[in-house]
Order: sequence, then C-alpha cells, then structure tokens
Amino acid sequence: MDYVSALLPPAVMAVFFIGVIRVIVKTQGGANKAKEDAAVDAALARTEGTRQAPAAPDA
Repeated sequence: MDYVSALLPPAVMAVFFIGVIRVIVKTQGGANKAKEDAAVDAALARTEGTRQAPAAPDA
C-alpha cells in the first residue's frame, strides 16, 4: 500500500495542473479579449507617453 500513498500526491497534482491549463486555454479570447487588449494597449500608451515626455528645462 506504500506505492498508493507514494503515487497519490503526484496524481492529484497532475489533475489540478490539467484543470488549470484547461481554464487558461478556455479564457483566452472570447468576450473578454477586447477588454483585455484595450487594457494592455492603454498601459503601453501610458508607459510610452511617460518615456517620451520632454523634460522641463531648469529655469
């Protein structure tokens, strides 16, 4: 029976890992894709805007 207790944790972890991968694959695209893409585009635009903003001259 030691082999059952030795194999049970890896089997449980494999089942959970497969479940996580299925959730990740299912949530790619769909109705939320446009919203996620817009959020990423907005974040990139903010970082580009701060990076390219001219520094104020010291007066």
